[in-house]
Amino acid sequence: MISIIDYDAGNIKSVEKALQHLGEDVVITSDPEMILNSDKVILPGVGAFGDAMERLRSSGLDQVIYQVAEKGIPFLGICLGLQLLFESSEETPGVKGLGLLKGKIVRIPDQEGLKIPHMGWNSIHYKEGARLYKEIPQDSYVYFVHSYYLKAEDENDVAATTEYSTHIHASVEHGNIFACQFHPEKSSSVGLKILENFVNL
Repeated sequence: MISIIDYDAGNIKSVEKALQHLGEDVVITSDPEMILNSDKVILPGVGAFGDAMERLRSSGLDQVIYQVAEKGIPFLGICLGLQLLFESSEETPGVKGLGLLKGKIVRIPDQEGLKIPHMGWNSIHYKEGARLYKEIPQDSYVYFVHSYYLKAEDENDVAATTEYSTHIHASVEHGNIFACQFHPEKSSSVGLKILENFVNL
């Protein structure tokens, strides 16, 4: 069973639909016991970093996520779910992230001719052996919606990158923790294959 963590952060239904399309048994829940007994756990989300961290902390779900990481359950953060795994975000100065991985979230620099938020399809370049990208053609296009991006401290954690005004760490893999800044559930057949690779870990 796959648990999608419900913390009122939007974009949850489309992730559920994509997994159901793959034939997976999936539940949207904030029940700690259910989450901790899942085969896989997903933290999706759109919205502001500070609000999301406040919701995770006030509900105690931050502690549940630490336990998921500790137990070695495969965990996937999507969009805001990726950002929350890191230490801080320029979007909400002074608010600490989960800090499961080292790095910070910074605003995409302005560049003439490029709109922020970055909305649309961009190609990603993944590193050899990245488990989410098994059997996916290099430089495939995926769908992004974001104004802030990840600067990971450890290059070894970076599974895929993209270019949009700057060099963006688009995906990470570290032990049982996986995350994508883009939306696999909105990225057509490539995105479904990424989700399938996660399910099959």
